Amino acid sequence: MKDYEHLYINGEWVAPIDSKPPLEVIDSATEEVMACVAQGGTSDTNAAVAAARAAFESWSQTPVDVRAKYLRDIGAGLTARFSEIAEVISGEVGSPKAFAEMVQAGLSVGDWETYASLIETYEWEQTHGNSLIVKEPIGVVGAITPWNYPLYLIVCKVGPALAAGCTVVLKPASLTPLNAIILTEVIHEAGLPAGVFNLVIGSGSEVGTALATHPDVDMVSLTGSGPVGAQVSKDAADTVKRVGLELGGKSANVILDDADPAAIAMGAVFGCMLNSGQTCSALTRVLIPRSREQEFLDAIVAEASQLTLVDPHATLDDPMALFHGLGPMVSRSQQETVRGYIQKGIDEGATLLVGGPEQPEEFEKGFYVKPTVFAGVTPDMTIAQEEIFGPVLSIMTYEDDDDAVRIANGTVFGLGGAVQSADVERAKAVAKRMRTGQVDINGAAFNTTAPFGGYKQSGNTRERGVFGLEEFLETKSLQLP
Repeated sequence: MKDYEHLYINGEWVAPIDSKPPLEVIDSATEEVMACVAQGGTSDTNAAVAAARAAFESWSQTPVDVRAKYLRDIGAGLTARFSEIAEVISGEVGSPKAFAEMVQAGLSVGDWETYASLIETYEWEQTHGNSLIVKEPIGVVGAITPWNYPLYLIVCKVGPALAAGCTVVLKPASLTPLNAIILTEVIHEAGLPAGVFNLVIGSGSEVGTALATHPDVDMVSLTGSGPVGAQVSKDAADTVKRVGLELGGKSANVILDDADPAAIAMGAVFGCMLNSGQTCSALTRVLIPRSREQEFLDAIVAEASQLTLVDPHATLDDPMALFHGLGPMVSRSQQETVRGYIQKGIDEGATLLVGGPEQPEEFEKGFYVKPTVFAGVTPDMTIAQEEIFGPVLSIMTYEDDDDAVRIANGTVFGLGGAVQSADVERAKAVAKRMRTGQVDINGAAFNTTAPFGGYKQSGNTRERGVFGLEEFLETKSLQLP
């Protein structure tokens, strides 16, 4: 076990001003303490904001090529610590080693080059009539990030914010702060000017609130739950700062009646179960045509039955481990929440086909939840409406395309979605009717430069690529004689 006794403020590792007990970081598989981490509070947040505010004028005027070099140096530093990052996230989150390497660490190290290249080609000024339209950094950004993809979702905020010329105060999830410490060590080694990036680990109720209410914070960017997003918006209202929210989802995977059951089964299961279901855009509702219900049920159950619970630290020989091996939930609390939803599904009359709420027999320790599949789910059931954030798949039936769209749109969320069909044009037509931020058609590949964000209560921001960069920019109009 290692202790981390400092926060990172104004280019230095400093002891917290506020006297608080350290946070224990728990290994999700062993339930043992991985590390103890210093916890900051309001005074530490204020100090970090002051440092970021003081650094903003110089950093915002730093030439693009210099900012791009810093971004590339950070990316190189993370690449050098790739294995360590994957190992840490396997413990903090419970992501199996193959998934931690390919996704958790892999995405996190690559995006720095993306943003470096982007700002070198971005059109910072445009002429419209007699006006010069100028894009400028918004200012000091408070970044509040979650635990499910902890480093990648930090990069989705910190990367474009720094690229845009903003300064940053990062508050990572308290459950998973170790990856953020690694990033901060890399940033320090890269020589980023003092105050441009600051790290304050602490509770959302204190550090998050301090960022949202602080008059010198120009923007808060949050990825988290709906209730937390609503509270941040309220906290930020008095200072009328920009608030970017990437929130929850209850995404529908619409299987049209011309699809091949064997072809869609793996995607239907993996789309829900990736990262043990701890994914905001997970395809947790599968909608199948009533006319072919049994065919699709049989194919999905056969695929789901191949899922296994695994030790996230183990190296598995199975080449399909990325798709079939699931780790534990991030915490005891999350495990209990997901099990409660499974029991709720049973109590409300859904048909349990795979899994259940009990502790898996093969794992006496660890925050494991059995991968679970329900059929006979109706749109009014709790498991069809609320975000579970665990390995729970709800299968629902529909009558025709119009009915499928109605059910898909029948929640307060609108983050992700998918459509499967033998006819791509038909799939596109259905996808365009879905009130959601992104729709995958026939298992199309994940695009890290496409905009990511939601409709309705799934949020109001777009991250990744040029769309993510522009979230951190202001638009100024200069009228020229």
